[in-house]
Amino acid sequence: QHFSLFDTLTVAENVWLGLDKSLTLPEVSASITAKATEYGLDIDPSRPVHTLSVGEMQRVEIIRALLTRPQLLILDEPTSVLTPQAVEKLFVVLRLLASQGCSILYISHKLHEIRELCDACTVLRGGKVTGVCDPRKESNASLSRLMIGAEPPALNVRELHAGASVLEVSGLTLASDDPFGTHLADIALTVRAGEVVGIAGVSGNGQSELLYCLSGEDTRAPAQSIRMGSHDVSRLSPGKRRALGLHFVPEERLGRGAVPTLSLAHNLLLSRDDALGAGGWIKVGALKKQAAEVIARYNVKANGPDAAAKSLSGGNLQKFIVGREIEAKPKLLIVSQPTWGVDVGAAAQIRGEILALRDAGCAVLVVSEELDELFEISDRLHVIAKGRLSPSLDRQDATIERIGEWMSGLWDDQENNKKETAHAAA
Repeated sequence: QHFSLFDTLTVAENVWLGLDKSLTLPEVSASITAKATEYGLDIDPSRPVHTLSVGEMQRVEIIRALLTRPQLLILDEPTSVLTPQAVEKLFVVLRLLASQGCSILYISHKLHEIRELCDACTVLRGGKVTGVCDPRKESNASLSRLMIGAEPPALNVRELHAGASVLEVSGLTLASDDPFGTHLADIALTVRAGEVVGIAGVSGNGQSELLYCLSGEDTRAPAQSIRMGSHDVSRLSPGKRRALGLHFVPEERLGRGAVPTLSLAHNLLLSRDDALGAGGWIKVGALKKQAAEVIARYNVKANGPDAAAKSLSGGNLQKFIVGREIEAKPKLLIVSQPTWGVDVGAAAQIRGEILALRDAGCAVLVVSEELDELFEISDRLHVIAKGRLSPSLDRQDATIERIGEWMSGLWDDQENNKKETAHAAA
């Protein structure tokens, strides 16, 4: 789940480390490009890894594994931030490798993928085997019972009753400060109190740049292009936006979502200061109590509030980070890849908590490459492609086919501006 890539090296240099050193770097780059084109895993071999999104890093890991011509291939959550189209192409590759004699160990929380791809399935819960089965003869419900001891709860569907605009983005055009990044072009977006707005798209199409602007990590946005209520926040720092009620869950868990070497309790201080006393002194008892509450409510598997963030599995760290932000009772919650790498039960809980937050009047913006997730929790949907944002679609009007078409950038920009103006005025 956590990537084993060197941030300061290029994609080609990272892949080269695991290959025959008789190959030259240009030959490795050519092999990467060929493999990426063949399997729809678009990536530029010359890009430094630190400029890649999480989804793009995942493509690098997969391509590197495929280029080694493995006899045993172990994949841990390989599709967690891949689009459905990329997943289908990956499965074609894996079936071909299996037919050629490669053994594949596929680790995933996505039950439908296990049923579609695997010949045999071993289910683990709490470090113990709870069942061995032929997944092709099982249903999602029966596998879920083996995995979490029950079927995931159904989400409550309700009629949309959105309130006043909490986040308004208009005319956001910004050149990326990364030579390999994506420029944002005339982004228009409105999120109102009591609604979940989803943004779909293939990784590397401007999601990271947009989120940097919204979170305050990039303060170069044009004046008045990002507003929270009556406040122009375009150039405010993350701390000042947080004071206005914005909380943010980034896609990178370690490094941005949590400091690896700090305890869970101290990581709580990254976005919440209610355990700070006069003069900035930490109320240690109160802080540990708050961390313990998040750990308990979100069923985080950890050795208590003093456990270092880096000691947690990816899924458990994700639950803690999401729980930390939700429990802060934000006015606006922006979440990137909310259920990346968590099991089916935890994913259902996180989605349920997001909807409960929405029903309490919070405005929620979710950026995800999990289309099923977006269709499940969003009231309205956008697609981002090549730095442009599509018109919004009400959930009941959205289809997989239409969203897939828009991922190529095929929509009417004039219609987008009309819709966002209407939503902002509603």
